[in-house]
Amino acid sequence: MSQHTATENYQSLLATVNTYFDAIYFADASLLDVVFHHTASLFDVDEGKIFTDPICDFRKDVDQRDAPASIKQSRAEEEVIMIDFLSAKSAVVKLRLRAFDNIFVDHLSFVFDENNQWKIVAKVWHLEKVDKLV
Repeated sequence: MSQHTATENYQSLLATVNTYFDAIYFADASLLDVVFHHTASLFDVDEGKIFTDPICDFRKDVDQRDAPASIKQSRAEEEVIMIDFLSAKSAVVKLRLRAFDNIFVDHLSFVFDENNQWKIVAKVWHLEKVDKLV
């Protein structure tokens, strides 16, 4: 595995996060394949119950949904809130994004794989609020 500088790691992680934003905005399951590890899972807690979704199910859901891009929804609310490098090969990213009326906060756990690519291995998400588009 080639060694990357801290700046290169940061830039490549941000590029992967931007691909994740694109995947949600364009409802593009093929982009999810780029950023998620094939064994990743997604988690949420609603009304005290843990919801778990394997990436293959999330991928199908995204592939079948309407894309925010279809209504030319603004992407102004997409933001990276925090990046925490646990090591040169692992990081957690907290971000916020809008999909139609829903504003989500995600914690994405990343690892740098054997192909020198950042991959999401787990996603914990929360519906922060419902805010009707005007």
